[in-house]
Amino acid sequence: MISPNAYVHPNAVIGNNVTIDAFAYVDDNVVIGDGTHVFPNATILSGARIGKNCRIFPSAVVSGIPQDLKFKGEETTAVIGDNTTIRECVTVNRGTASKGTTIVGNNCLLMAYSHIAHDCVLHDNIIIGNASQIAGEVEIDDWAILSGNCLIHQFCHIGAHIIMQGGSRTSKDVPPYVTAGRDPLAFAGINLIGLRRRGFTSEQIQNVQECYRTLYQSALNVSQAIEKMENDLAPSVERDTILNFLKNSQRGIIRGYQD
Repeated sequence: MISPNAYVHPNAVIGNNVTIDAFAYVDDNVVIGDGTHVFPNATILSGARIGKNCRIFPSAVVSGIPQDLKFKGEETTAVIGDNTTIRECVTVNRGTASKGTTIVGNNCLLMAYSHIAHDCVLHDNIIIGNASQIAGEVEIDDWAILSGNCLIHQFCHIGAHIIMQGGSRTSKDVPPYVTAGRDPLAFAGINLIGLRRRGFTSEQIQNVQECYRTLYQSALNVSQAIEKMENDLAPSVERDTILNFLKNSQRGIIRGYQD
């Protein structure tokens, strides 16, 4: 299932039932899991670790050298989880000495022309829209959706179950469960449709809403809102997820929307 017109380095580790189409390039120090399909003209470079049942579309480049002037040629990796789709012209750079690896999780969809920079960590079930650009050392939690042409500053943290409006840009962290939009990027409500689609109960959604009423609608600063949530809201997975995110934010969070 490997085209004679593809180049596959003899040291590459290729799983069972892998398809590698004509004019694809697979470098040394590459591992490709069972059932993965590498389409024509895709490029898989040294350090790539591709999971099972992935699809790598034409002109995608996985594990390219980081676009970081501090990179000195150290041996690093780019890890792609199982069942992940990488569409046309996507670039996923490998890690640097900072973390050593770039990670894209399971069941992700990276749409055409998107870029995942060095040392990023994308968890599972994430969608990155067309031409979105994710700078170095960004972390994106499970089930996040970034619409087309989003720009994420380096070191940002994007929370679980969020949806970000197309064309958005942020240099701040985006807390979990929210819809984020407008310019500059701001809290625009909770991601109600996404949460319902993923089976969140009315009680769980109410927990999320109460947290964000406290954070964005009570005229408190973030530290005060954290204290009030801890004191006034009953413990729940949703409350504790939001509190943990707020307490560990390094760049500060997006603001609330004001007319």
